[in-house]
Amino acid sequence: MVVSVAGLRKSYGVNEVVRGLDFEIRRGECFGLLGPNGAGKTTTLRCCLGLIDPDGGTIEVVGEPVPQAARQARVRIGVVPQQDNLDPDFTVTENLVIYGRYFGIDRATLDARIPKLLDFAGLASKGGAGIRTLSGGMKRRLTLARALVNDPELLILDEPTTGLDPQARHLIWSGLRQLLSQGKTILLTTHFMDEAERLATRLAVIDHGTMIACDTPRALIAAHVEPEVIEVYGDDARAWADAHGRRLSSRLEFAGETAFCYATDPQPLLDALAHATGVRYLHRPANLEDLFIKLTGRELRD
Repeated sequence: MVVSVAGLRKSYGVNEVVRGLDFEIRRGECFGLLGPNGAGKTTTLRCCLGLIDPDGGTIEVVGEPVPQAARQARVRIGVVPQQDNLDPDFTVTENLVIYGRYFGIDRATLDARIPKLLDFAGLASKGGAGIRTLSGGMKRRLTLARALVNDPELLILDEPTTGLDPQARHLIWSGLRQLLSQGKTILLTTHFMDEAERLATRLAVIDHGTMIACDTPRALIAAHVEPEVIEVYGDDARAWADAHGRRLSSRLEFAGETAFCYATDPQPLLDALAHATGVRYLHRPANLEDLFIKLTGRELRD
């Protein structure tokens, strides 16, 4: 196992934010850690990196006990934080060189490695560019390249595509899939359910610091959510749902003006909607967002 966490606990004052968390990450997989704001994801990552000490439990990362040997472990880990922290006073290449020096990597090795990293990040022509001239997507790809400068065994990505447009997100996804094909191991947190569904080999859903469910994305969806979803929206959506949707659905939920009708057999719902006025609808298979909302609720979290 590349990562093994058992009975992890962490409190801030009287607030216990991680409550007996257990999970393992196998070599070569992308393990997704999902949860609402305040669920304990970032605290868990910080504990795994040895940046904060847990109050209980055991952590082993790349074969090293953490926090006891956190420094030795971090040499073999690459990290993409939530916020880019590139040095704006240096060029693209200089950022990679300086970061590589933190790991004691000699200049000859860096000179051979950096062009490959820039090519991987789609920044081969930007080596001499200043950080302030880069777009948000370019900065994010450079941060990913920087995380690879020490050729890590494990990549920890904390919401790697937040704030990026769809094109930039897809470029990041392509790069991550390439890393997985090379045998890298990835620990990923994200609020984008499509990102988790596309990239993660297995997922853990946590809330209030506790593990709720853990399995492959498709297995989690099949185990917890009805297979078919019909979203009904429009001025008369609530009235239609009260008159027909609730009776014809296995489960019905409202979010704003939209009624989410969950069903094993969607045909009765579709037949009723064919004659409905004042509403529109979307019929689709259940996805990871449906699972996430069922397990953690629809209420907003700050």
